[in-house]
Formats: sequence, C-alpha cells, structure tokens
Amino acid sequence: MANEVLEQRIRDRTAAVGVIGLGYVGLPLIKAFVEAGFKTIGFDVDQTKVDRLLAGQSYIEHIPSAWIAECVSRGNFLPTADMRRLPEADAVLICVPTPLNESRDPDLQFIVATAESIAATLRRGQLVVLESTTYPGTTRDVVLPILARSGLRVGEDYFLAFSPEREDPGNPKFSARNIPKVVGGVDPVSGRLASLLYEAAVVRVVPVGTCEVAEACKILENTYRSVNIAMVNELKMLFDRLGIDIWEVIEAAKTKPFGFQPFYPGPGLGGHCIPIDPFYLSWLARKHGLTTRFIELAGEINTAMPQYVIRRLIDALNEQGKPLRGSKVCVLGVAYKKDVDDPRESPSFVLMELLLAGGAVLSYSDPHVPQLPAMRRHHLPAMRSAALTPEFLASLDCALIATDHTAFDYEAIVRHAPLVIDTRNATRNVVEGRSKIRKA
Repeated sequence: MANEVLEQRIRDRTAAVGVIGLGYVGLPLIKAFVEAGFKTIGFDVDQTKVDRLLAGQSYIEHIPSAWIAECVSRGNFLPTADMRRLPEADAVLICVPTPLNESRDPDLQFIVATAESIAATLRRGQLVVLESTTYPGTTRDVVLPILARSGLRVGEDYFLAFSPEREDPGNPKFSARNIPKVVGGVDPVSGRLASLLYEAAVVRVVPVGTCEVAEACKILENTYRSVNIAMVNELKMLFDRLGIDIWEVIEAAKTKPFGFQPFYPGPGLGGHCIPIDPFYLSWLARKHGLTTRFIELAGEINTAMPQYVIRRLIDALNEQGKPLRGSKVCVLGVAYKKDVDDPRESPSFVLMELLLAGGAVLSYSDPHVPQLPAMRRHHLPAMRSAALTPEFLASLDCALIATDHTAFDYEAIVRHAPLVIDTRNATRNVVEGRSKIRKA
C-alpha cells in the first residue's frame, strides 16, 4: 500500500523531501532535513534565488553560504525553479507567503498556485504538507479540492496535512530543528505519516486531531502576541502622558515569578506573522457572522503606532524650533526585529513613508540590510544604508531608532546626533547626553 511504502522510505531516510518556497521558512526547513540525513529538493519561482543557491550563496543571514555550497556540491540539496520535478519528492512541504490584500482579507493566491502545480504532477505515495500560516479550513477547503483534480484519493493514494511554521529569525536558542512541530492531517493516516516525517528532523512532534486544529494553533499563538503587544503599546501612550517610563514599569512587573509575561512596546508590528495572522481570524469570523472586537482593536492600536512615533518626533523637533519639512532624519534599522536581515512587514517602511510625506530629508542605516529592498506594499526611493560616522550623525536633525540592532553604537549615536528618538529603549544604558533622547 502507498502509505506503507512511504512510511518505510521515511524510516530509512531514503524519502526525498521537497520544499516549495525558499525564504525565511523554507530554507531553514531544508537545513533541518539535510541535517537529519534526507535528500532535499528546494523549489522557488524566483530564478535569481535558485541561481544564487546553486552558486553556493545564501541570501539569508543566519544560513551560512559555506553550508549551502557544501550541501549543493554533495547533492543533499538541489535548488530548482522547475515545478515539473515535483514528482521526484516523496514529501512536498509548502512554505509560500500568505499576505493580506488591500482590504486586509486573506490573499491565498500563492497557496492556490502552488497547489495547482502539485496537482498537475501529483503521484501515488506522495505526502503534501502546508506550512504557510493561514486561517482554519484552508488545507481541507482550499488545497484538498485542488489536489483532488488529480483523480487520486487522499488518505489512500496520497496524503495531506498541515504543520505551521514556527521560525524565529535571529533567535540563537531556537532553529527549525529544536522547535516542537504541531502536525494535523486531513485524515488519520495523513496525520500519522506527516508526524513520522517531522519526528525524523525536529526535536518533538505534537500531533493534533485535525488539520483545522493545527491551523488554529498558529493563529492563536500570534494573536496572543498581537493583543498583548497592543496592550503595552496603549499603556506606553498613556504612561508617556503621565510622565511614567513604560520600560521601567515592565522591568518591575516581570520580577513577579507567576502570572505575568513581559511584552514590549515598539513603533509597530513587523514580521510575516504577527501583523497578519489576527486579520485572518477576523476575516473568518465575519464570514461566519461573528465579530472579533478584541482582535480588531489590537490591530488598530498596533497599526497606529508609526503615526504616534512620528508625532513624537515632530514634537521633539518643534522643541528645537525645527519643522519636519527639510529636517534631515535617519531611520536606524529597517529589519522588523533586532539582529536579523528580514524586512517583512517592518514598521520602519511605514515610518519612512510618513517622514517623506512630511517633507523630511530621509536616510536610513541598517548593518543587516545594506540596500533598501523593494516591498510589495511600500513605495520608497532606492537607498543604501548610511555609515554612522560622527560627521554623518552630526549632520542630522534627528536619528530615529526603529530597530535596536546590537551592532549600533548607541553611545556614539547619542554623543554625535543632535536629537535621538528611541522607540525600543535601546539607549537605556547611555549616560552621556541623555537630554537629547526622547522615548517614543
């Protein structure tokens, strides 16, 4: 039987693992399966990415180029843009983007296109796993009907499951291999085979009863974070008005050994998941005639944070008798979190658009993002990262810390820049020149 053959191939590590989408989720997943002894095939529609990988070059900071080059040369990793090679993989893992459209509804075009590519070549004995974060019901209601066009029967001829990605770029403690994997199948056989596959590559598998439970699990994780971040963002605005330092409040509160988990304010939400996933849940609720007022309010607060930061910046410039128009402002950090090169959904892009709209003379500096990337939802001029020399900092009217990279020399930034707007409490240990710092 097809499931028995696949199970044996997984157990003896002769199964080929294909990953569709070689970005911040797909490439670390490839690494986990290679290190577990599997041959891997990486699929991506971007031929430029494929060519770089074939040349042994990584475009993700925490995946070393030397490792890519070694795996490609040994044949453990085959990058390709040719979807006709999908039948070569015994397991096909889907790691494609799931953005929102202009009305902030789910945009499943990449999942649909990928499912159609798989359906066109689906063969008996293959396992398909969706990893892209999405709303509960996507695997069964969207992917399954497309794969059914192949004429094969799920649970008998081929197998289908959902296992949400849990990548945390830049976190040295957790990689794809040592983060527990939640797995849910559209049927018990599919769930068992998917669990068996991931058990070979990750520290722990958490099987759940259905793919819908696995989908809802990821939405819950990120909605939980979004709501709590919104709460501290709202408290930050209140405490600023009261002259209370929110950062000091959080440090005091987190000394409680139970009942409190610290969350931190910022200039807005970034990353592919937290700014997007709660809106999937809100959309699904509306579809079923319900409202998610708590979630939507959190989204409104977090989305409004860039405007709050710019208002604080304008107030600080006004104190010095300077308008925003014509002022030289450098945004420090365009990655969405510290010490990574991932710009997805970074609030820095919104900050930059607002600054340009207000007439600021804009620049940016980010040691992890040397050139401003083109973004789907943002339209900014081409720029390169500025070196934070004493002369450059002194020429500014304001330095805006949007991402608290470790590589930034905050003492030098405060020493030489005439005004520093700090949205991340990055200057907390700076002693000299504190009168120039404004929290935002």
